Amino acid sequence: MSAATMSAARIHEYGDASVIRYDRIPRPSPGPGEVLVRVAATSFNPSEVGLRAGFLRDLLPVTLPYTLGLDLSGTVVEVGEGVRGPAVGDRVIGLVEGAAAEYTVAAASALARAPERLPLADAAAIPVAGLTAWQAIHEHARIEPGQRVLINGAGGGVGLFAVQLAKLAGATVTATASPRSAAAVRRYGADEVVDYTTTPLPGGMDVVLNLAAIGAEQATALATLGKVIVTIATPIESPRATHFVARNDPAQLARLVALIDKGELVIEITESHPLTGLDGVHRRAEAGQTHGKITINLDEEVK
Repeated sequence: MSAATMSAARIHEYGDASVIRYDRIPRPSPGPGEVLVRVAATSFNPSEVGLRAGFLRDLLPVTLPYTLGLDLSGTVVEVGEGVRGPAVGDRVIGLVEGAAAEYTVAAASALARAPERLPLADAAAIPVAGLTAWQAIHEHARIEPGQRVLINGAGGGVGLFAVQLAKLAGATVTATASPRSAAAVRRYGADEVVDYTTTPLPGGMDVVLNLAAIGAEQATALATLGKVIVTIATPIESPRATHFVARNDPAQLARLVALIDKGELVIEITESHPLTGLDGVHRRAEAGQTHGKITINLDEEVK
């Protein structure tokens, strides 16, 4: 097998999970300001189902064929012209397109140092979910000590971070979760966990943070429960509501890493699969059979 090629999970057309192909493609080289990263892992994000299916083509247009994966953890193996850091051998993380491959090229300025406290592959859980939660909590909701916060859909990857960051901000957190996710959400520090399948959601909240894809009726109901509404999934029609898509911010990633290395923020990986298991994860996610944070381990793919 040629050292100049690599495996990558790509789509050549929009469609169901069967359009995911495991191709051998040329290994890229870094240009000016870029580094080549040997990927330890990427992770699965529910938004990638919509991207793969073409539902997000207006919001997140891509050029086909397209390499999947938005979360990156790995080791720098080559640097381009003008790069002063990171250096070869450095462990890094970042929100980088095309991370579902053995190697990927990234702008050096887009990366942050990986946590020392975590296995490198587990650090792939951080970028998309961590940045989304950070921006929801600190930029859009601007949570303050003593506030009451309802986090709807706390059992997913973003919920892992959102519950902990809201608690670190001094909030009292009520979180919704399915019975299979309830124990994990309690471990993250939620003050109260509500089974949304059986129990009405409480009102009188300072902030409602919606992390779940919901129907119009539930969206209308959530809009009545809090003074400030922030949603990363289904838009909610209310003058108090903000809907946003997370952006890459290496400085925020560095702050998340610092919290992890101090032991103030924990990461839990629910499942880990090889690259060739990515299509199966997509299928199970669409059937509602996944929860928590799932990583796709590339180390065993590299030859």
